[in-house]
Amino acid sequence: MRIGLYPGTFDPLTLGHIDIIQRACVLVDRLVIGVAINRDKGPLFTLEERVEMIERNIGKLNKGDTEVVVEPFENLLIAKAEEVGAKLIIRGLRAVSDFEYEYALVGMNRAMNSNIETAFLMAEAKHQAIASRLVKEIARLDGDISKFVTPGVQKALIAKFNKS
Repeated sequence: MRIGLYPGTFDPLTLGHIDIIQRACVLVDRLVIGVAINRDKGPLFTLEERVEMIERNIGKLNKGDTEVVVEPFENLLIAKAEEVGAKLIIRGLRAVSDFEYEYALVGMNRAMNSNIETAFLMAEAKHQAIASRLVKEIARLDGDISKFVTPGVQKALIAKFNKS
């Protein structure tokens, strides 16, 4: 069984994340979406809210025969990959600036476990500008985020910022 791990903070889940999840399903038999508990980032949504947001949205995807599960994690990415039996870490890329950070991360992960590969999936052109950080900022300032997130995520963001 080919097991992949797609890690992230997903604060909030965007259409770019959903695109990568959908496309990753073609590569593996089981996809674990690892929701990072990253206290340094100070997420807007709680861990439980982020997990629920993902679970609600992946139910609507065409996953083929791929089993998709959502699991939180707080340890090293490579440790989570080992824990779930993943031989492939899936990372989404939007721009060259993403690649520089990801390249360094791959090198460190390979030094810790050379049996786990990393695959980069480029975001679809229409999703390349989407970043969770920017989506939150647009929502906070009453901008239209409907092109970047699902209606459910949009509603959750509006509620977080007490906007109507």
